[in-house]
Amino acid sequence: MRYLYNHKDLALSLRQIRHQATEIFIQYNIDFLWLCAERDSQNDVLKAHDNPPKESSSLGMLQANFKRAQESARVLEECFKYLISPNPNAPNFKTLRYALYTLEKECMALLNDLPKSGFSSV
Repeated sequence: MRYLYNHKDLALSLRQIRHQATEIFIQYNIDFLWLCAERDSQNDVLKAHDNPPKESSSLGMLQANFKRAQESARVLEECFKYLISPNPNAPNFKTLRYALYTLEKECMALLNDLPKSGFSSV
């Protein structure tokens, strides 16, 4: 939204969600260095698999990225339920997941209102 369409409000909303996700990890003292050290990308069982995009437009790419982010938030939401006692007053991944649903809707509405040449060929 920032680079392709220069849409400040939507770009700031996406940035805020990323920062809130980081804050959740910090709030629960999740060690980023440990997470990185434990990632075995050289031996990842799906390293060689690549899924070609189903749609070759920036609109399709945007929607696919939102779906990935929503799925990730859902997985983290479930993991945190088992690892940490929930604090209903603190930001959590369920809140972020629903923020992503709302933001996806806003982004898709904006892109659907643009002339087709504005995003289909990018």
